[in-house]
Amino acid sequence: MGVPLIASVVGTAAALLSITSFAPQIVKIWKEKDAESVSLRTYLVTVAGFCCWVAYGVLIKAWPVIASNTACLLMSGAVLALKWRFSRHPR
Repeated sequence: MGVPLIASVVGTAAALLSITSFAPQIVKIWKEKDAESVSLRTYLVTVAGFCCWVAYGVLIKAWPVIASNTACLLMSGAVLALKWRFSRHPR
């Protein structure tokens, strides 16, 4: 049995919105070379959550879950990497 068209449309919209939601933060950090206002803990938890979603998608063999959460993982991972790169605190 296939997925109803409306469910596919809503799911696709949700995935695209979730993925692109990280773009403004990435652009802002990159332009300003400053990530002080970004919460490290929030993005650590976010990245960990997306890792779990990808693992879940693999376990249930659901490619839409895998693909959308992999893209979100990459975007949130980019924010986390930029946070570390532009941190003003000594390492």
